Amino acid sequence: MNRREFVTLFGAAAAGTTIKSKSAFAVMVPAPWQIGPFVRPANGRPIIKPNPRAVFADPNTHRVSHWEFAHTFNPAAIAWKNKLYVLFRAEGKHGNDIGGYTSRVGLAESSNGVDFTELPHPMVYPAPGKWEKYEWPGGCEDPRVVQSEDGSFVLTFTMWNHKVARLGVATSRNLTHWTHHGPVFREAKQGRFANVWSKSGSIVTRKAGNQIVAAKIHGRYWMYWHTDRQILLAHSEDLLSWSPVLDGRGTPRLVLPKNKPGYFDSWLTEPGPPALLTENGIVLFYNGMSDGLIKIGPHIPAYQYSAGQALFSGDNPAELLHRPTQPFFWPQEPWEKTGQYKPGTTFIEGLAWFKDKWFLFYGGADTVVGMAVAK
Repeated sequence: MNRREFVTLFGAAAAGTTIKSKSAFAVMVPAPWQIGPFVRPANGRPIIKPNPRAVFADPNTHRVSHWEFAHTFNPAAIAWKNKLYVLFRAEGKHGNDIGGYTSRVGLAESSNGVDFTELPHPMVYPAPGKWEKYEWPGGCEDPRVVQSEDGSFVLTFTMWNHKVARLGVATSRNLTHWTHHGPVFREAKQGRFANVWSKSGSIVTRKAGNQIVAAKIHGRYWMYWHTDRQILLAHSEDLLSWSPVLDGRGTPRLVLPKNKPGYFDSWLTEPGPPALLTENGIVLFYNGMSDGLIKIGPHIPAYQYSAGQALFSGDNPAELLHRPTQPFFWPQEPWEKTGQYKPGTTFIEGLAWFKDKWFLFYGGADTVVGMAVAK
């Protein structure tokens, strides 16, 4: 087993046989409910990089925009009509530090799951009109995509105006033409959550043949989302308007809090790709960050993002059943450890079933798009 295979092969677990290696730590066999292991391509290279030559006519500035000049990262993914599609966040030529650019969502496609071709123009981007005040000048960030039962696509993304991040939603029939529907919480509880910082909408899905579609539980759709560095829950009747699940005190119910010091997710937990309803329960892929040296598992530096899996009840999406102590994926390649986000990231956002394999997509150091595959 080579180095790349080892570091992606065995992730978090609560019980099992210890695997010995030349590494500085030993890890456990993954729990049976976990998905994976995920292995990086043998070439160890990102699949999408910034493209300084790509331009389009920006409707806000009425100028030619080099829309993916600086960074391409944090991708969504879905398989459709025998192709694999990746919707990725791109930042243009002008900006200052993380969050200071204008983001747009581009699209790349692949017939073989190896070679990806980018379309020349962004698919989702800020434009004058009803939603401009929510997404200009920061733009449209960090997409996640699911397919509904009627075959249409639903995209959750962050609307960023450089003041407040709001979780937004858009729909499409073909992945290239999208209709914006605005912030998902703007009507919930008489507008109480319209201005609450929200992002990272992970809608619960199920595998139906070769498709991954939004799943109903007790007649409702469910979505894990992020605020205040932790994961909460919301529900919807139509995949467009969402309402946060509240606890007995009337505040949003926390379902995956930050962990204790010494764990990979002690500083932050944030949803990753759309969650997956399985026979064992709901598998939530999520991103974690530590606030110091990790004492359990791989020696990941403080404030570096790594990825975990948590199991929730398939009958009650708020009930946490299993939370492993170690990440299943974390930065290893040089381009995952250095870039716009200097501590390094493997920030997972896309999961697709394609050619009888799971494809996991992630942002490397907020600069490029990476991919790993589970057979």
